[in-house]
Amino acid sequence: MRPRALPALGLLALGTAVLLAGCSASASADSDAAASDSDAPITFATTPLGDDPGAENPIEAFAGLVEAETGREVEIVDVPDYTAVVEALRNHHVDIGFMSGFPSALAVNTGEVDSLVAWPGNDDPVSICLVLDGSPLESLDDITPETVVAFADPASSSGYFMPVAMLHDAGLEKDADYTPMFSGGHDMSFTALKEGQADVACTSTIFPSMAGLGDPMFPFEKGETRSIGESDSMPVAVTVLADQELADDKRELLAQALPKVFVEENADALGAMFEAMQGTEPIVDPDPSIFQPFVDIAAIADVDISDLG
Repeated sequence: MRPRALPALGLLALGTAVLLAGCSASASADSDAAASDSDAPITFATTPLGDDPGAENPIEAFAGLVEAETGREVEIVDVPDYTAVVEALRNHHVDIGFMSGFPSALAVNTGEVDSLVAWPGNDDPVSICLVLDGSPLESLDDITPETVVAFADPASSSGYFMPVAMLHDAGLEKDADYTPMFSGGHDMSFTALKEGQADVACTSTIFPSMAGLGDPMFPFEKGETRSIGESDSMPVAVTVLADQELADDKRELLAQALPKVFVEENADALGAMFEAMQGTEPIVDPDPSIFQPFVDIAAIADVDISDLG
C-alpha cells in the first residue's frame, strides 16, 4: 500500500452552512483516467489516526486487509479533517472514505456522495464528557458560561454533534451556557484537558477504556479522568462512503470485501476502526433515509445538512 497526501484541500468551515470547495480539473481528469483502468488502485481518504510508532496503525491494517480481499493496491490519502474527506470524495479525488454518522449524513445529503456500506448503531452511548478527577465539576449541571468545553472537530459525530445534543438536552446552549473550543482532534482535546486549556473534553466513549495502556490517543492513567455525562446512541455508527463516479468493478469489489474485512478476527489489527462498528451487521448500499435523524440533531448545532447540493 502507498500513503500519499492530497494537496490543496483547505479546511472547511461548518456553521449555518457548509462550503465544500472545488478541486482542480486536472486532478479530476487523473481520477477519471485511473477509474477506467481495471488495475487502478483503490484510493482511501483518511484523517490521521494515532502516531505511536510501536503500534500497528489501524489505517494501514485496513488498507492491507482490503488489498488482500480485493487483489487491488490501496493508496492511503491523508487529509486534514472529516470535511476534507467529503470534499475529496465529492470532487473525485479518492474512491472511498471511512466516516462516522454525521459527516456521512453531510456527504450523502449533498446528493453527490454515496454510502457504500453502513453499520447501524447499537443502543450504547456514543459520546462522553470527561473532566480531570480533581475537577470541581460533578455533573453537567455544574457547567457555567465560563466552562471551556473541548470538541474534536466540527464535523465529528462523537466529538461534536452528539455531545452538543447532550448538552442541549441538559439545558446548555453553545456560546451562551458554556464556551466551546475546537481542538482539532480527539487526542488534542485530551491534551487540552490535561494541560488545563479546557475544563471538559467531549469525545467518543471508546477512549476511556484506553486509560493506563500508554496509548498516545488517550494520555491518562486509570482514575485520572471521570465522566460527567453520556450521550444517546446513534442510528448509524459508521459508513464507508464512495465517490459516485466510482468504477463499477471497484464498487462491486468493495461491496463484497468490506463486510469481510470488519470481522472479529481482524478486531485487534483494526483497533478503533473496528470498535466504531459497535458490533452491528453491515448494510450494503443503504437507503439515504437512514441518515435523517442526523439532520434533526445537526439543527441543534446550527448546521443544516439537509440540502447541501
